Amino acid sequence: MDCFEEQTMIKFYDGEDLPVELHKVRMVQKLHLRPIDRRLKAIEEAGYNTFLLGTQDIFLDMLTDSGTNAMSDNQVASMLQADDAYAGSQSFVRLIESVKEVFGKKHLLPVHQGRAAENVIAQTFVRPGMIVPMNYHFTTTKAHIDLNGGTVVELLHDDALIIKSDNPFKGNFDLNKLLATIEKYGADKIAFIRLEASTNLIGGQPFSLKNMRDVQAIAKKYGIMTVLDASLIGENAYWIKRREPEYLNVPVAQILLEMCDTCDLVYFSSRKVSSSRGGGICTNDIEIFNKMKELIPLYEGFFTYGGISVREIEAMAIGLRETTDLTVISQSPEFIRYTVEQLDNAGIPVVMPAGGLGCHVDAKSILSHVPQKEYPAGALAAAFYIISGIRGMERGTISSVRDENGNDVLADVELLRLAFPRRVFTLSQVKFLIDRMKWLYHNRELIGGLEFYEEPSVLRFFAGKLKPTSNWAEKLVEKFKSDFGNSL
Repeated sequence: MDCFEEQTMIKFYDGEDLPVELHKVRMVQKLHLRPIDRRLKAIEEAGYNTFLLGTQDIFLDMLTDSGTNAMSDNQVASMLQADDAYAGSQSFVRLIESVKEVFGKKHLLPVHQGRAAENVIAQTFVRPGMIVPMNYHFTTTKAHIDLNGGTVVELLHDDALIIKSDNPFKGNFDLNKLLATIEKYGADKIAFIRLEASTNLIGGQPFSLKNMRDVQAIAKKYGIMTVLDASLIGENAYWIKRREPEYLNVPVAQILLEMCDTCDLVYFSSRKVSSSRGGGICTNDIEIFNKMKELIPLYEGFFTYGGISVREIEAMAIGLRETTDLTVISQSPEFIRYTVEQLDNAGIPVVMPAGGLGCHVDAKSILSHVPQKEYPAGALAAAFYIISGIRGMERGTISSVRDENGNDVLADVELLRLAFPRRVFTLSQVKFLIDRMKWLYHNRELIGGLEFYEEPSVLRFFAGKLKPTSNWAEKLVEKFKSDFGNSL
């Protein structure tokens, strides 16, 4: 079966390699491509924050893959058999069986989404003054660790932040840095070691199974718990299969089990990993399980639903099993790879090699004339929406924080993330994205910076509002109209 499923990139007669959709569309949702004047007005109303745009003004929504993946026919059908009992639901029993089969973990705590899992884990294991080493932070993860008095230490290899690279596993831990961190703080000060599959904020970059095993060996030596954020584990497993030679002919299901076997605790957002809503924390260690258990009814609901609709629980159970299907987990990475290669061929700087989650455009390079304190990634996200109707997401300094003196902690990278939810977009839509990005790149000098006028103190990228530092948006619209006319 696997040998047939691997044919996701098809060579055409004219020599071009294209990602072919190995699914058919059986239900559709209407989209709108609003005129550019309306798009300018919409981004102004949203405070130049793409999170605050309404979908009535969006053509392609590439903000995130969280909860936006297409569900399969089997997932939708499964929702009809949901057992809506408050306690003891058989839907949850079916979810446990899926978790055992896919992740190899027998104890499961349900939560309403990934950041709820982070809250439970941080409250249970992080104490003031403790350290959490990880390959790279995620915004909500860091926030929960900070709120509980812990400190995140990022331990990527130095070359992981190089935008264009031939390193197939930029998400790998630097093992020497990990050992030095343990020696510096002491094993008793390490709450746990967190591995993120794949590293969201640096371009969805994966780590290798060899690196996971090396981290596991160090953790066992010092008696430190290992925690896997498995929200993008399917995409990480796909790149392991493609890029780690010894796993080329290994089934995805086995790769997933081997990945999870390296960690004591696994948590996931089902909004990403199984094309439905919800999440979970799973482990084979009953002591670890019991330490967290009491927080579930306090924050999430009863032990057999955890704040999740039982219909979604049924869909989760099916979706987790579908994560072992190569045709399911390959579609998004192959569309991302196609987009990345097309933009790179056009001279547009993008994170390479392609990772999971989305195509990440290097705003720092494209808008080198915009100071980092004026948020080039946010400016590029707003500009791209204005000229295309495509909503992406800033992953740069807006997604960072301020220090104790009120100054921005400048991000390591300034990226515009264009997320590719599974089996949502068509190739013609992707080609439209590529065309509009090419136009914007050639007119990049027109784009200026942004400044906050409403700024929340925590996770400001969700609800903060900004304004341009000049009238650059109007000039961009004027140039667009001269090239394309008034309608689009």
